[in-house]
Amino acid sequence: MSHRTSVLTPAAGISANEKLTVRELCAELKVSRSTFYDWRQKGLGPLCIRLPNGGLRIRRRDLDDWLGAREVG
Repeated sequence: MSHRTSVLTPAAGISANEKLTVRELCAELKVSRSTFYDWRQKGLGPLCIRLPNGGLRIRRRDLDDWLGAREVG
């Protein structure tokens, strides 16, 4: 039996290295694509990975870090 190590977010059991599409991110945050791209243009959005075809991906851990930095007490 092989042992495989993966990084998981405790609550959801989702890999911290999972890459989200812009569509998936917008659906999760319940924001429009134009809002996401507006945040990016202003330098306010989460870190993204630009693929060779021009598409964007957002690492789950980068999204979680970005959201955590915006928590209000």
